[in-house]
Amino acid sequence: MFVLDANALIHALKGKGRVRERLLSHSPDELGIPAIVAFELERGTLRAPNSPRRQSDLASLFEHIAILPFDSEAASRAAHVSVALEKAGYKIGPLDTLIAGTALAHGATLVTHNTDEFSRVPGLRTEDWF
Repeated sequence: MFVLDANALIHALKGKGRVRERLLSHSPDELGIPAIVAFELERGTLRAPNSPRRQSDLASLFEHIAILPFDSEAASRAAHVSVALEKAGYKIGPLDTLIAGTALAHGATLVTHNTDEFSRVPGLRTEDWF
């Protein structure tokens, strides 16, 4: 399974890089969007100047790709990530910690253009489709 970070989905929606092409090469059941990423995207569309069109694009995306909940397993994984990074002297953003926890809970590869930050997370597989 591939779990999609916000920047990967934004690139896909804007037609940047090869993200859309890679996304379309997988069936929807191979893909997931962490609930935290759904929040980031929703927030961004509400703030955008062309909000109605972007909200429509986002709704269409959410109809085809499952939103993965931030459940107790994701919370546990995120907590372990947070403590491990803290002990190692590394830091990533709090929302990125929750996204990483969700990907780990699902045994998924995180698709992101932010591989530098996510590469610090022990055990997290990442791919950059840009």
